[in-house]
Amino acid sequence: MSRRPVNPSRRLVDSGNLSSGGSLHSKSRSTSLLSLGLVLLGAILLIAYSYSNPGWTRGTGTVSKFEGGVSCTLELPQALPVLKKAYANKMRKVLHVGLDICSIVSKLLKEDDIEVWGVEPYNIDDVDDQCRNLVRKGFVRVADIKFPLPYRAKSFSLVVVSDALDYLSPRYLNKTLPELARVSSEGLVIFTGYPGRHRAKVAELSKVGRPAKLRSPSWWIRFFVQTHLEENEAAAKKFDQASAKWSYKPACQVFHLKPY
Repeated sequence: MSRRPVNPSRRLVDSGNLSSGGSLHSKSRSTSLLSLGLVLLGAILLIAYSYSNPGWTRGTGTVSKFEGGVSCTLELPQALPVLKKAYANKMRKVLHVGLDICSIVSKLLKEDDIEVWGVEPYNIDDVDDQCRNLVRKGFVRVADIKFPLPYRAKSFSLVVVSDALDYLSPRYLNKTLPELARVSSEGLVIFTGYPGRHRAKVAELSKVGRPAKLRSPSWWIRFFVQTHLEENEAAAKKFDQASAKWSYKPACQVFHLKPY
C-alpha cells in the first residue's frame, strides 16, 4: 500500500498554528504575571498610606472609629495622662465642655487628684441613672455656650473643650471662646476635628441637628489672633514631650491657650 503524499504547505500551516498557539500562551502568562504584580503593588501602597496618614496609625481601633464616625471627646481618656503630665498641679479643678459629657465626667471623677465639672451644650436625652445622678449632684449641667457661662471668673484651673466649638459659627465663637478663657485661671485646651478626617456620629447629628464645621489649623490660629487669645507655648511643648513619651498620637487637633 502506497502512502499518500504529504502536502508541504499543510505542514507549514500546522507548524504556524503551533507557533501561534505557543505565542498566545506566552502572552496570556505574561498578562497574568503583570496583573499579579499590579495587585501586589497596590496592596503595598495601601499599607504604606495607612501608616503614613495621621489618625490611622494607632491600630484597628482607630480605624473602626473613623468608619463608624468619631468624636474628639473619645480622645480625652487617652489624652488624660498626657494632660496631667503637661499641666501637673494646674489640673486641680477642671471644667469639661463637650458632647457625651456624663461619660467623661464620670471617668475623670475617678482620678484622686482632680475635681471635675461638666457642661453639656445641648440637651441630655435618654440618659442613664448615673448621668441623672451627676446632674442632680451638680457635677454636670446643661448650658448654651453661645451665652455667658454661669460661673465666676477663674472658677476653674483648666477648661477642656472637645467637639462643642465645631458646631458654632464664627459669630458665636467670638463670644464663646473669650467666655471659656474667662472662667479659667491656668489655661484652655481645645480638642477639635481635622477637616476631611472626622465624621459626626448619628447620635451627634440627632442631638445637635446639624453637621460639625471642621476647620483647618491655620483657620484656628487666625481666629485666636483675632480674639486676642495667645498660645500657651510652654504647655504645648510639655504636651508634645509627654505625648512622645507615652506614644500618644492625637487623632484631633489640640490647641493650648492662655487664660484672659
